[in-house]
Amino acid sequence: MAAVDAARAHARAVLRIRGWALAATVLPAALSVVLLAGRLTGRIGAPGAPDAAGWDAARWAVTAVAVVALLVGWFVRRSHRTAVPPVTPAVPVAPAEAPELHRLIAELADRLEVPAPAGISLTPDCDSWLEESPADARRGAGRAGQVLVIGSPFLWWMRAGELRALLAPVVAGTAAAADPDIAAARRFVRSLDAALGERRRGPAALVDRINRSLLGACREHSAELERSAAAWSSEQARAVDYGLRIAAQEQVGLAYAGWDRLLTRVAMPAWRLGRHPEHLNAGVVAALTELARRDRLADGYETRLGDRPACDLLEEPGRVDAEVSLLAAELLHAPPPGGWRQLDWDAYPADVVDRGWRERAAVLRAALDGGSAPRSAEPPLCRLLARLAGGGSEELAAALGAELSRSAPHGAPARGGRDLLAEHVTAMVCCAVVDAGAGVPGLDWLDGPVLLMGGVRRADLGAVVAQAVELGKDAPLRGWLEAAGVRAARPVRSW
Repeated sequence: MAAVDAARAHARAVLRIRGWALAATVLPAALSVVLLAGRLTGRIGAPGAPDAAGWDAARWAVTAVAVVALLVGWFVRRSHRTAVPPVTPAVPVAPAEAPELHRLIAELADRLEVPAPAGISLTPDCDSWLEESPADARRGAGRAGQVLVIGSPFLWWMRAGELRALLAPVVAGTAAAADPDIAAARRFVRSLDAALGERRRGPAALVDRINRSLLGACREHSAELERSAAAWSSEQARAVDYGLRIAAQEQVGLAYAGWDRLLTRVAMPAWRLGRHPEHLNAGVVAALTELARRDRLADGYETRLGDRPACDLLEEPGRVDAEVSLLAAELLHAPPPGGWRQLDWDAYPADVVDRGWRERAAVLRAALDGGSAPRSAEPPLCRLLARLAGGGSEELAAALGAELSRSAPHGAPARGGRDLLAEHVTAMVCCAVVDAGAGVPGLDWLDGPVLLMGGVRRADLGAVVAQAVELGKDAPLRGWLEAAGVRAARPVRSW
């Protein structure tokens, strides 16, 4: 119970700061009322008294200060009421869409003897938390409804029992959220944060300074409040699935690693082309299964995967996955001019891998042509190899960067120099291999776009490309093409 008392004590400290701020606003007004009443009753500075002029001056001064204090206080209070607290973008999951998931959370709350969350939503992140309902936050309700936000990769990768164990401490946090003092303190701090998020100029900047001072005074107590509340929740959840929770925490790290790799290696190339894979969460299961198979990071994962996955608690997992996947694209990448196009995993090699290679090859060809006048009828791959062998990597990399700055829809690429050149050389070589019928574009769940030859990923291409780009040694790359049955003189098809 020490954590409970500590959380409440820090909440009351925050509320005292709020009370002091209110007192500082109304105290000059109260003093002005006393002075004015004294003047009317003749008890303070009565007309004709020797000190009447002095009291009149004091009354006017205090009244002026009171008016200014009330106006500033009103503007500060208005900034709190009009500021919109940040809300985590998430996909709400109604009870009709996931009755079993809602039942699992309700039963968990009942077992913990805490209020059940008011709703459930999914976010494309590897974390879970409680968030105040935006509508309740604006109304300033005494007991705000708490929404349980669940990281979507957990729902697809974890088993139902693991998810329940993982969420137990989070759901237990509704007890702290239902405490009137804690709820009021949290709302006050959130309103200060939200008000500071809106830039103001001129006299209104005074409101920002006041809010910043109040937030600074509350910061330490607010941090200790959240730490104590977390300890309180952990204590409440200790008796529920504690052993299974340790195993579930191991899966959190694995899910985070797989999710991050899937987004950066697999989803990002698709997003750059205006496509969004519509089943990212199903993809992370494939990626983690492949990771476990390769590196044996999950002992006995086959037995574990035989248990019921948590996504089975949804009525339509595929539809929910598509909504969360679209949200991930909107949050993590700039939307394309024409809007997002859905992408099925089966279409990934053709729509993302092959298309991406050919777009890079086209940009590299334009960079090659930009330095030659008139344009050469010689095949682009031959010209490229000759250019690299002649020590033209630096010049070609600069021309490539300039070409990308002109043609890229979202501005110049983040990377530059020889790394970017090597990426585009690899793309042109892959196009030549595919056009010769010696290989096909493929999807690796951990590494994204890959070249498959004979059904096997060719990971050795990067080394010979690096020798050509970095050292000007084109012989290894020519030998690689010859061994693959690809003639450098063969034209490279455009998209």
